[in-house]
Amino acid sequence: MKREELVGYLDRLLEPGKFRDYCPNGLQVEGRSEVRRLVAGVTASQALLDAAVACDADAILVHHGYFWRGEDGRITGIRRQRLGTLLQREINLIAYHLPLDAHPEFGNNAQLAKLFGWQPEGRFGEQDIAWHGCLSEEVPLGVVVEGMAAALGRQPLTIGDEMQSIRRVAWCSGGAQGYFEQAIALGVDLYVSGEISEQTVHLARESGVAYLAAGHHATERYGVKAVADHLAATFGLDCRFVDIDNPV
Repeated sequence: MKREELVGYLDRLLEPGKFRDYCPNGLQVEGRSEVRRLVAGVTASQALLDAAVACDADAILVHHGYFWRGEDGRITGIRRQRLGTLLQREINLIAYHLPLDAHPEFGNNAQLAKLFGWQPEGRFGEQDIAWHGCLSEEVPLGVVVEGMAAALGRQPLTIGDEMQSIRRVAWCSGGAQGYFEQAIALGVDLYVSGEISEQTVHLARESGVAYLAAGHHATERYGVKAVADHLAATFGLDCRFVDIDNPV
């Protein structure tokens, strides 16, 4: 598959032009023109680059790429090593940030709803990134926590009484604790994100709305994997998801 064909298809699928983002979406580092094998992962860390080199990948697809707004633009140290690996091996780096959170089918939040069996009802937050909906039935918070821990392979940090009833839920993958007040205003019983801040704990306790911080990495594994699986099914492309362990 030609690089231009692959990137063009992803741009049409994920529609990055609709978003005001903190980084460039799409092709970030140009490699070889022919893509036979693609490695997908959450973040373009050196460990993921090394995994791509080890399996002779032509392209890497990630949620967290490079060139974030406000960063020092000098190519030194770790940045030099990462870019050097890509350029020396002629590996394409393709990244989609907010578009991969928001996509109605393959996005992180859509995939979380699918994983946990939640029924989406609407969106809120910056550029309608966050989602809200309901569970199939009212259950204690402890049951939600247990199911989430089993699905994600990690125990979420829980703020709330495990016996309190949960039916309406709002969620947003990654570092989305800033949407909590908007979620409370929607009348939900529970808010789920990847991270939590110090002040958010007090807001949860005082509002009575439970909060689960399930891990930034853990909540953002599923979008990029879903896109990679879609590419494999649609084009017969050799796509491999590599999960680099990250406790955050």
